[in-house]
Amino acid sequence: MKNKLVKPTILKTNTIAKSRLFHIEQVDLQFSNQELRQYERMKGKGRGAVMVVPVLDNKQLLLGREYAVGTDRYELGFSKGLIDPGETAIEAANRELQEEIGYGAKRLTHLMELSLAPSYFSSKMQIFLAEDLYISKLEGDEPEPIELVSWPLENWQDLLVEGDFSESRSVCALFLAQKHLKLK
Repeated sequence: MKNKLVKPTILKTNTIAKSRLFHIEQVDLQFSNQELRQYERMKGKGRGAVMVVPVLDNKQLLLGREYAVGTDRYELGFSKGLIDPGETAIEAANRELQEEIGYGAKRLTHLMELSLAPSYFSSKMQIFLAEDLYISKLEGDEPEPIELVSWPLENWQDLLVEGDFSESRSVCALFLAQKHLKLK
């Protein structure tokens, strides 16, 4: 039998740092056993984000290789981005595909909602599988063109040993797509 957990009470929050991208809060908590703790978290904007695993009819995965300043190298991964104000997650997924790899999708299947780092970050990412693709290009906000990489779907496991395919969200999205498509 599972014990019923009681969420801690937030006693106070203070902004301790803020930039164009990040808002860091200090959070004072009181737990149900009266323990007091102080945590820090990055406050999300509440919009969320999407990641899309596109699959062409000829059984090719479409990935992009783009520069990632956090690792200071080019990374291979699936299309992703923030959900714009007033936009649904599925609309954002289709827009990101068109902006980043030049394809739209007639069929988008929601696979899962992921937490990015729930101990420190409140943002969520919606993972989609995109099928029935068609060529469609929208202008994006990337500083340089993203290299489009086609990967045979039957060789999906080989992506796991590619040195530049290391982003945990892309790895997770690959496994979710594999499960949905029932690949071996």
